[in-house]
Amino acid sequence: MGQPRANKYRSINQIKGLKGTAVNVQCMVFGNMGNTSGTGVLFTRNPSTGEKKLYGEFLINAQGEDVVAGIRTPEDLYKMKECMPEAYDELVENCNILERHYKEMMDIEFTVQENRLWMLQCRTGKRTGKGAVKIAVDMVNEGLVDKRSAIKMVEAGHLDQLLHPQFEDPSAYKDKVIATGLPASPGAAVGQVVFTADDAEAWHAQGKAVILVRTETSPEDVGGMHAAVGILTARGGMTSHAAVVARGWGKCCVSGCSDISVNEADKVVVIGDEVVQEGDWLSLNGSTRGDSGKQPLSTSSQWRLETFMSWVDETRQLKVMANADTPDDALTARNNGAQDWTL
Repeated sequence: MGQPRANKYRSINQIKGLKGTAVNVQCMVFGNMGNTSGTGVLFTRNPSTGEKKLYGEFLINAQGEDVVAGIRTPEDLYKMKECMPEAYDELVENCNILERHYKEMMDIEFTVQENRLWMLQCRTGKRTGKGAVKIAVDMVNEGLVDKRSAIKMVEAGHLDQLLHPQFEDPSAYKDKVIATGLPASPGAAVGQVVFTADDAEAWHAQGKAVILVRTETSPEDVGGMHAAVGILTARGGMTSHAAVVARGWGKCCVSGCSDISVNEADKVVVIGDEVVQEGDWLSLNGSTRGDSGKQPLSTSSQWRLETFMSWVDETRQLKVMANADTPDDALTARNNGAQDWTL
C-alpha cells in the first residue's frame, strides 16, 4: 500500500506500477566523526541556471540527513575545498567521471569519514526549465551527447517553466523587502500565507493562491507544496527537501531564511518587528527574498530557445501551431517556434 506521503507524491508525478524496494543492504560510513569528517549533496551543474559548475552544500561533522532534511543550514560546497582539499579534488574528478559515463547532469550524495571520500549515491539531477535547456545545449557543444539525445533531456514542462512569472519592476519596492534567504528555485510568486500543508491544499481547492511558510518542509508536506504557488522556509539550504521538490515542479522557493521565526501553532511568522498572519499577502522573489504585500507580476520570458528549438524542428514530423488570444500571445508563439497561430 505504501505510506500516504509516498502515494501522494506518486499521484502528483503520475508514477504508476512501481512495487518499490523490499530490502536495502548497505555499508555505512559516518560523517559525524569530528572535524575531518563531513557530508554533502551536490549537482554536477547548476540546476537552476545550467552553468557548468559544481553546485552544492557541505556540512562538517554531520550525517547526510542533516543536509537534505534542512535541520542545519549548510556551508557552500567550496568550503570543503578549504578544509579537506584532497577529498575535494577527488570529488571533482569523480563528478567528471560520472557525468561522462551517464551523459547527464547528476545529483550526488557523498560523505567524508576521517579525510576519506565515499560516494553514497548518484542519480539524474532535477533541474529548472532554464537549466534543462542550457545543459542540453552545452552537452551537445561539449560532444557528450548528440542533438536527438539532448532533445530527450528537456521535458515539455521545462519549456513551460521558461515562462515563469517575474515581478514587473523589482527595484520599485526595495523598501518593502522584509527578509532574505537562499535562491532555492527561481521565478516569483504572490499569495496568501498559510502554515500547514493541509491548509495549503484546502485554500487551493477554493481557488486561492497561497504561499506555504514552514520552518522546514518534509515529505509529509508534499501535497501542500504542490498546491502552493510559492514556498518559504526558515531553515534548509539549496539542496534541502523544499528546494529540490520546488525546482522539480518549477515553483518559486526561498529557503534558509534565517530572518524569520515561524510559529505554526499560532499561525504567525515574525520578521523583525513585523508580524505576518495567516491570510496576509506575501510576495516571493526566487532570487532570494520575501517582500511584504501583493506585488505585480510579469509573465514575459527572458530566455531565447532558438538553438534548442532549431534542433527540435530538424527532427519533428508535425506542424506546430499555437492558440493566441492577444497580440502578445501571438508574439510569444512566434518567438518560440510556432509556424502559425489561431484564436
